[in-house]
Amino acid sequence: MDTRQLRHFQAVADTLHFGRAAQQLGMTQPPLSQSIMALERELGAPLFVRTRRSVALTPFGAQWLVHVRAALDGLGRLPEIARQLRDGEAGALELSFVSTADYSILPTLVRRYSALYPEVEIALTEATSDVQIATLLDGRGHAGIVIPPADAALPQELAYRRLLVEPLIAAVPESWIEEGRLAHSGDRLAPEALDGAPVIIFPRRSAPAFYDLVVSTLTAISGGARIVQEAIQMQTIISLVSAGLGVALVPASLRNLARTGVRYMRLPGEGPYLESGVVWRAADTTPTLARFLAVAQP
Repeated sequence: MDTRQLRHFQAVADTLHFGRAAQQLGMTQPPLSQSIMALERELGAPLFVRTRRSVALTPFGAQWLVHVRAALDGLGRLPEIARQLRDGEAGALELSFVSTADYSILPTLVRRYSALYPEVEIALTEATSDVQIATLLDGRGHAGIVIPPADAALPQELAYRRLLVEPLIAAVPESWIEEGRLAHSGDRLAPEALDGAPVIIFPRRSAPAFYDLVVSTLTAISGGARIVQEAIQMQTIISLVSAGLGVALVPASLRNLARTGVRYMRLPGEGPYLESGVVWRAADTTPTLARFLAVAQP
């Protein structure tokens, strides 16, 4: 069978009259009757009960009509679906992100993009910056939100756009503040507060720029960093702080991650800043990616 026969069947089912259906289709009645009989032979069951005075759908024909209408409606929508796919208004977007972005720019970006393009299916994957870059270079995924290398030395196959720059703050065990173990003034730590304090940090292999920024900041403040624990997820780092294992330097947006037993404090003096941005394959022309990049502006 072909779509022509399906349209013939629908026209007769709608009019229950071969003559009117033929006129509606712009053809004569004999070819229409032959088309319906050929369709019935192919299906192995009659679609209509015909008498000299009337035409009626058989129970089988009435049930099949529901599926035929859906199929023809789907065919009619194909041009519009093609336009949406071509213009990036439908399809899929694979977006990865570092855990810090989950508390800063990611929710706003996804909400804004989804509101503009509700027909696009977004697949979100949390991953460290190094994994995201390797994945993109391997031809997988569309874009990632990363902490870029400090020297901006991304592979030439990738493009990058800065989205956010925010200060680092200290996440400290609340019990340490209550016990007077960390000198502070209001919500700002004193310069001597971090001297010799145990530090929880991202592994350098996963986020070298972040790791180096934390270490250099602690060295400038207290002469060094006594690293006692590494973790690749920000939620895990904050949980370890809550357990009293040490302090962590985190982006200011982590204040949005409220956790019992953790207090966020400003660092002494003018704190350092951490950059986050979006990275993608420069040669990727996926329409949904182009739409996302138009939304993902600093």
